[in-house]
Amino acid sequence: MRNNEVKSGLDRRAFLAASASSITAVALCRNGQSEESKPRGLVVGQAEGAATGNAVLAQGGNAVDAAVAAALVAGVVAVPSTGIGGYGGSIVIATPEGNVSAIDFNSTAPAAAKPDMFGPEAVKARVNAHGWLAAGVPGVLAGLQMALDKFGSKPFAELVKPAIQFATDGFRVSAGLARAIKNAESRFAKDAGSSRLFIRNGKLLVEGDRFQNPDLGRMLAKLADSGRVDDFYHGDTSKKIAAAFQANGGLVTAEDLRSYRPIEIAPLTLDWQGHTILTPPPTSGGLTVVQALGILKALDWAKGDLNDPAAAHARLEALRIAWSDRLKFLGDPKKVDVPIERLLSQKYASQCADRVAAAVKSGKPVEAQTDGRPANGTIHLTAADANGMMVALTFTHGEAFGAQVTVDGLGLILGHGMSRFEPKPGHPNSPGPGKRPLHNMCPTIVLKDGKPILALGATGGRRIPNTLFDVLTYYVGERRLLSDAVAAPRMHTEGDLALTLEAKWPEAIVERCKKAGYRIKTGPGANLNAIVRDPKTGAFQFAQR
Repeated sequence: MRNNEVKSGLDRRAFLAASASSITAVALCRNGQSEESKPRGLVVGQAEGAATGNAVLAQGGNAVDAAVAAALVAGVVAVPSTGIGGYGGSIVIATPEGNVSAIDFNSTAPAAAKPDMFGPEAVKARVNAHGWLAAGVPGVLAGLQMALDKFGSKPFAELVKPAIQFATDGFRVSAGLARAIKNAESRFAKDAGSSRLFIRNGKLLVEGDRFQNPDLGRMLAKLADSGRVDDFYHGDTSKKIAAAFQANGGLVTAEDLRSYRPIEIAPLTLDWQGHTILTPPPTSGGLTVVQALGILKALDWAKGDLNDPAAAHARLEALRIAWSDRLKFLGDPKKVDVPIERLLSQKYASQCADRVAAAVKSGKPVEAQTDGRPANGTIHLTAADANGMMVALTFTHGEAFGAQVTVDGLGLILGHGMSRFEPKPGHPNSPGPGKRPLHNMCPTIVLKDGKPILALGATGGRRIPNTLFDVLTYYVGERRLLSDAVAAPRMHTEGDLALTLEAKWPEAIVERCKKAGYRIKTGPGANLNAIVRDPKTGAFQFAQR
């Protein structure tokens, strides 16, 4: 496929123009009722990706088509946060009939990975976070292809065209992108592929420059010519990727790429307050969300005085228990024994509820031990169509630019999936051959009366599960409107006594947490976007913060 062929059909300008009417219609929503007589649907999230997805809907695509096209564009444009070579993520898809499926396209460790491959000195030097050893097998393209194969209506070759144009034509470097590039300068300067992308004529790209990635555009065009992503995993492209790893001391081989498979898997479910919440199982962050909500359900929390500071204290303790269990027990369930059934059982939820009730009564925290490890990045896209299909998709590099290395000649920036393993032999989440690392992403679908009504997800590292928990607590537990649930204050804990509260929490709740012994600081939760659809009228409403 050449540039003139790329511009045929739905080119970037056509996509963006077609999306404008959809976005405008949603902006005119009143009380969740679209001004359009027949709303086509909606995509929200990363700006260029969402605009592309809305245009796909306008051209007759379904929510999966829109989400895939949006993800491909975001994978080109949201350079620090995610990418075509990102380490992967999760997608949850609900059909109009209420059947819900999850696709895990998380990275896998290479066959040569060992539990002790990152010793204390390697971790101190951040070898597990930056460089070629930090990258596993990228799962993004395989996951998007599986979603299309099972639920899409348009071909990959058509949906990838806008991404090809963004890569080829480029886009203006924003202030945020310029800062991220500057922060990674020392590592980019040592990597040939990254230098080619971010350093021009001996100077680092700065705000206002044009970022272009023609090599990535050519790679995507080659995949478009074949109509699928297969060449990325077992073709000439995979050979180039494997050769780059070998030349730079990495471990991923052609066989690792050839062996990679995304996994379609049944979501975890929780029935609460007349709603069914569905989110991916480990290695995603969804179990933590469902476990914490299940503890509130066992407490009969929603029927109490939700304005009492004790109600917020109970939420906090439920989260802390779930985080403590997450960091102690969770890993790749295909490689280690993860007690998912026990953690989500009614018996265990009741036991945890008793611990929470005792803590609230005493005004003290429950006992829990965890380690804090901040991470930022990630993109989340939410899509819904006029027929009632809903999609939540989250994918990432990890931290900014992931491993901060690029496959030279392909323009493929690699995510650092290996950094998401616990570098301690014997831990459920320690590295191992073909193993998938634990991650925080948890795209989620909510059903009511068996029909999908809400899709949501968030970005922001370890803050993601807590923000999903908070918004679902407000929306399902307190029955608030979506706009109010997204606007309400959030908390962040990882199980220890460090607690981050957004500024809008009432003073009485802040004081109760201080008195209980928490070390409090003010800070934001994760960035979340969500779409709610009225199955009776077909009207859409969205919220993001």
